[in-house]
Amino acid sequence: MKDFQYSVITSKTFDEAVKAVEENTAAKGFRVLHTHDVAATLAEKGFEREPLKIVEVCNAKYAQEVLQMDITTALMLPCPIMVYQKEGKTYISTMLPSLMGQFFPGKGIEPVAALVQTAVVSIVDESAK
Repeated sequence: MKDFQYSVITSKTFDEAVKAVEENTAAKGFRVLHTHDVAATLAEKGFEREPLKIVEVCNAKYAQEVLQMDITTALMLPCPIMVYQKEGKTYISTMLPSLMGQFFPGKGIEPVAALVQTAVVSIVDESAK
């Protein structure tokens, strides 16, 4: 399998990067469904780690298109964009939607996945600026 993710380092603080992802998501016609504070959830159980949030983003039109092609594509929805800190640096990462075609061969998902990938990578890039 080819590289499954796209990541950038940003000079923004962790909180600034999360806010930028949430704002740029709307600007690209997507919606933030939920932001998971993974670090806080783990801390509740006694596991400390550097900040980590997962922002779930979705575009209803594209989601409906792939769900009509194969209902089990829901296993890969919504698109996650992760913001995390590691060794003092802030990263923004996403899984590449184009991989869906490898999991669902012959379903015709590739064109929709390519459109989503363009948008999601743009959200990551613009959020890092």
